[in-house]
Amino acid sequence: MGEHYTRYLLSKDPSVEIVGADIKPLRTGPGGDTQAGKVTFYRGSFLDKKWVFDIIKRHKPDRVINLASYSSVAFSWENPSECFVNNTNIFLNIIDSVRELKSGAKVLSVGSSEEYGPVSEKDMPLEESMRTGPINPYAAARVAQENLSGVYAAGYGLDIVCTRSFNHVGPGQPDIFAVSSFARQVTEARLGLRDKITCGNLGIVRDFIDVRDVVKAYDLLLEKGKKGEIYNVCSGEGYRLSEVLEMLKRKAGVDAPVEKNAALVRPADNPVIVGSCRKLESATGFKRKYDLSRSLDDILAYWKNSLERASGISGKNK
Repeated sequence: MGEHYTRYLLSKDPSVEIVGADIKPLRTGPGGDTQAGKVTFYRGSFLDKKWVFDIIKRHKPDRVINLASYSSVAFSWENPSECFVNNTNIFLNIIDSVRELKSGAKVLSVGSSEEYGPVSEKDMPLEESMRTGPINPYAAARVAQENLSGVYAAGYGLDIVCTRSFNHVGPGQPDIFAVSSFARQVTEARLGLRDKITCGNLGIVRDFIDVRDVVKAYDLLLEKGKKGEIYNVCSGEGYRLSEVLEMLKRKAGVDAPVEKNAALVRPADNPVIVGSCRKLESATGFKRKYDLSRSLDDILAYWKNSLERASGISGKNK
């Protein structure tokens, strides 16, 4: 996500000053080369309050966006305490540093559609006025983060805007996420590297939005979003995971069998998540550029290039 947002900002204004921080090193290889030499980067942990405070004090940013978190629902089921503490405390350290420094920075609090919990299909699409009802540790942490945003906006006057972001897709996404995992497996089947595709629950319906549209929406919200408000970042369209997998297989010309793996099925899952993006569009003028078909084409191309480089089989089964 950070790479996509950096790329988007630089495309708008090559002279923009970008300060990035992460526990992982800055990527400068394929897919990350646009950042090399153009980002002031710090490596460390956002759980270290002094480290966060010092960076914000040094650079006095106009805008702050937190993309550092464990964002996998599956990971949160396996590591509930670590996920909750990490995601909540990271955000708290950021906004409390902004408060202490009286920096005036506008903060974007990135939340999740998982916050809504199970909602009847008759109540779709989901709107921001609906109550939250998280049913997994990741979602519970996001609700806590959103509540902290409200406290700091109302109590301390911080300019914080919140999102409830729906499922991202796009080139470069790790294969711990369903669509990217499907695309990798389909591509491996096309290249003769596997003979079947494994999956979890294909019956759930999700609202997918391309990460390149997501960063555009985030930038617009940092510019035009209202303090204390919550905005869905979504496409407004729902697709069953089985449909997405079939689209990928058809695009790749692959007819590999699909096998369900019980280990990939979560203890609890929202059956249908589809959002309304009317509030976002009305507030910012946001319009999507990438539909799901285009996103899947680009994800397949990404995995094809990555796997051919890794396996040294460039040119095979093209």
